[in-house]
Amino acid sequence: MFYVYFAKSLKNEKVYVGKTSKEPAIRVREHNVGSNQWSKNNGPFQLLYFEKYNCKVDVEERERFYKSGFGRKIKKLIIKELDSS
Repeated sequence: MFYVYFAKSLKNEKVYVGKTSKEPAIRVREHNVGSNQWSKNNGPFQLLYFEKYNCKVDVEERERFYKSGFGRKIKKLIIKELDSS
């Protein structure tokens, strides 16, 4: 299984878009222990949202979409919907 996920920085409110073959909650915990320099500088993180895929190519395309101009607009709408519920 593969996942694309949104993790929100509790430090500066930035939303990270990533892909992983791990459970998203596990991956976010890894971010929270500072698995790389960006995570160290922007953590801690909260998992906001994820989508599950069977195919690695599909998850890579979806991550690329959320990082594109139109995809960022969709990401903001998803986050707005999550905040209002």
